[in-house]
Order: sequence, then C-alpha cells, then structure tokens
Amino acid sequence: MRKTFFTSESVTEGHPDKICDRISDAILDDLLKQDPYSRTAVECLTTTGTVHVAGEITTQGFADVQQIVRRTLRKIGYTDPRFGIDCEDAGVWVSVHGQSVDIGRGVAGRRKEPGAGDQGMMFGYACRETPELMPLPIMLAHRLTMRLAEVRKTGLVKSLGPDGKSQVTVEYHDGEPARVEAVVIAQQHIEQMSEERLKKEIRRKVIEPVCGRWMDRRTKVFINATGRFVIGGPEGDTGVTGRKIIVDTYGGMGRHGGGCFSGKDPSKVDRSAAYACRYIAKNVVAAGLADRCEVQLSYAIGVASPMAIYVDTFGTGNIAEDAIVELIKRHFPLKPREIIDKLKLRRPIYEKTSAYGHFGRVDADFTWERTDKARALAAASSRFKRK
Repeated sequence: MRKTFFTSESVTEGHPDKICDRISDAILDDLLKQDPYSRTAVECLTTTGTVHVAGEITTQGFADVQQIVRRTLRKIGYTDPRFGIDCEDAGVWVSVHGQSVDIGRGVAGRRKEPGAGDQGMMFGYACRETPELMPLPIMLAHRLTMRLAEVRKTGLVKSLGPDGKSQVTVEYHDGEPARVEAVVIAQQHIEQMSEERLKKEIRRKVIEPVCGRWMDRRTKVFINATGRFVIGGPEGDTGVTGRKIIVDTYGGMGRHGGGCFSGKDPSKVDRSAAYACRYIAKNVVAAGLADRCEVQLSYAIGVASPMAIYVDTFGTGNIAEDAIVELIKRHFPLKPREIIDKLKLRRPIYEKTSAYGHFGRVDADFTWERTDKARALAAASSRFKRK
C-alpha cells in the first residue's frame, strides 16, 4: 500500500484577502444589474481602517463604490473597530478609469464574435473523491470555514471575529482518501474569550461536525497554535484581491493558470474559461470516462477560438485522452461568447462566489457545476476504443 498525504486550506469571508475579493465582485454584480455588458477589472487592497479600490470599468451603469464597500463590510461582519476595520468609519479610496480602447477593440460584448479578453491558460479539475467531484481536502477545508462563519453569525460560539482560516491534511491509501491526519484552525476572537474555552468550543461545534467521520485518535488538531488571535482582519494582515487563487479552485490538487477571478466580468477568460474547464472536467468524470480529469484551455487576446485543448486523466481514463479532446470539441462551448451564453455568466451572481470556493458548490447559479453533458459524453464515447 502506498501512503501519501495532501493538504489544502481555506479562509473565511472575513479574511483580509477575501474582503477584497468580495468587494471586487460586489462592484461587478452592481454593474451587471444595470448593464449586462459591463466590462470590469476591479482590484482592492485593505489595511487597518482603510479600503483602496482601483481598476478599469467600461459600463452604461454607475456603481456607488463607497456604499458598496461599506455594505460589503457590514455583511461580512466588520461592524466593530476591535476587529481591524468597521463599515461606518473605514476610509475608502477610489481610483477607477475606463478600459483600454486597444483591449476593447477585440472583446466588445456586442461584436458578432468577441474574442478572449486576454491571453493565458486556464485549468479545470474533477475527481471522484466527493459527491461534488472535488478533492476531499479542499472540500473539508471550505466546510470548516463556512462553519466558522455560521457559528459566529448565529452566536453559537460567542466573541468570534470575522477573520479565520482552516487547513486539512488527508491521508491517502493508494490514491484513495482514508482519514484526516491533521486539522488546523485559526480564528479571531475578542480578548474576553480565553483560548482554552475557544479551543473546546471550536473543536466540539466546528471541527467534529465537519470532519468527525474522517478523524481518529491519531488525528492532530491545532487551534490558534500561537496561543492568541485577537489582532486580525486588515489590522493583522493587508488584503489584496486575487491572492487566494488556490483556495478559490482545487486547494492545490490540479494546476492553476495564474489568473484570479474576482472583479473580472465574463469577457475575461481568466474567469469564464476557468469555469468552462471545470464544467468540462466534471462532466468527463461524471460520464465515467475517467476517475480524475484535468482540462486546460489557452487563448490569445481578441481571438475567439482557443489556441489548444489539453486533457490529463492521470492514468485513470477509460478511453484515450486524444479521444476525450475530440469529444470536448464536439460537445462543449469553447469560444468566449459560447461559454458566456451556455453558462449564463452575464448575471449578478459573483459576490457569493468570492468566498468558500468557486467549485464544488451546490447552487443553481453555479451553472458550471452541472453535469448535463455526462449522458451524451458516455454515449458518444462508445465509438472509441476502451482502454
């Protein structure tokens, strides 16, 4: 038996980087409500008591960025200056201008066949480890951070701040998940809560409900391992949009093209093509063509068709990888407009993608999570030689 270990992490919506992702996507959603063809590339930075918003926007709408920032901070839970920033008194700086006309020539939304919004390569991944066809480590890590937010907002655990992180190490036997080796939690709290009480509460109300079936007496648990986590949020760490790209995707299992998602409208293939890659990979696995599948698409700015399609099934494929590529070409949208139309990406759905992962979510708005092509793929694969 081959024993291996794999670790993934997640962060709560109150983590400084996630504050920035959420503000960027909240601005995008606000503009898409007014003009579905809005083109945005909005970045944020936050540090103690301040939020800085910058980027390029071309739209027929108008975003009140000051109000969006404050509303977003309030929704996350930053209503108390003890947590590093608060929605009422935060300083908000805005520096936004129009998109480059050189870029706009190649991607304007109403062109007959708009091209990709940038060059680059995007990856999608799926596997059979969970019902969501996602790797187990990242799914457990996300569930832990979602649970941290839930117990904070409902008051099930008192005195918690919005900032938090999780990390899960899974032990694999011959490539199959067997148990959880370690769980790491960092959770901000106010001073009147003792670390000893915090650890008991989080273990009983967060870790065990999420990871209990995978834990045993050898599982290591670390909660606020430095012994204290009072200074957090933007006071404890500067946040920037797009700095949690591995948290946003597959937790490091599977490759990443390097481009972030938040703040980008769907003409940016960094976002839309990455969603398409996940859609393709998930349907390939759901169709039984492979137990694991990674898909890469690559694009040139202003050009509609992808430069190349790459598939890796890591030795688990039931038909050849070049056959899967042929099926992808026949059954999936690959040009930017086709992807946008098929996945209905011109809707204001993005703020809720900004935390707890863009993939593996059970939500009708996450159209790239559907497996509606699986049956057709399985049927079409019959003409190819089985391995």
